[in-house]
Amino acid sequence: MAGEIPNLEATVRTGTGKGAARQARREGLVPGIIYGGGDDPVAINIPFNVLMKRLKSGRFLSTLFNMKVEGMEDVRVICRGVQRDVVKDLPTHVDFMRLRRNSKVNLFIPVEFTDEKDSPGIKRGGVLTVVRPEIELVVTAGEIPEKVEISLAGLDINDHVSISMVNLPEGAKPTIDRDFNIASISAPSGLSAGGDDDDEEEVEDTEEV
Repeated sequence: MAGEIPNLEATVRTGTGKGAARQARREGLVPGIIYGGGDDPVAINIPFNVLMKRLKSGRFLSTLFNMKVEGMEDVRVICRGVQRDVVKDLPTHVDFMRLRRNSKVNLFIPVEFTDEKDSPGIKRGGVLTVVRPEIELVVTAGEIPEKVEISLAGLDINDHVSISMVNLPEGAKPTIDRDFNIASISAPSGLSAGGDDDDEEEVEDTEEV
């Protein structure tokens, strides 16, 4: 299961329509709505500064949040749209969709590499080059993995790890159909793969002459 899902706090917006939305913005709030999941839509307000911080941190549209609204039970939501001012490019409205435990959702899951001590390439001074520190997966809302572990055991210089080589958590699958690269072990600067062996052969040839 995933680690702690970030909280996002909001208040119920009294009144609907453009007038109520304008009033919310004057008070430093961004109007929004929570819909789906078999329940009635709920009009909400989110503090402008809180929303901007989340937007600047990235992955806002693919992050699962625990929505906390006073007087209501917490609910898992994912953003399905942010409307922005055409001139200032600031958020003016945000839409959230409720998720049930069996709902499917696209999320970026961080990658963690293990067993570096068992990698011949790294033992020889190779450098782990990470192409994708996160992998976008289709996962079930009730079974979101905290991370994807990838073992480096047995990998040598110039070896790579592609998605087809990874044991993904049960029920998860990548959003990209092709077999994309995640990481590779590169030779350190000034050393090519097999370079140590070539040096030894040259020494042996010199001794025979």
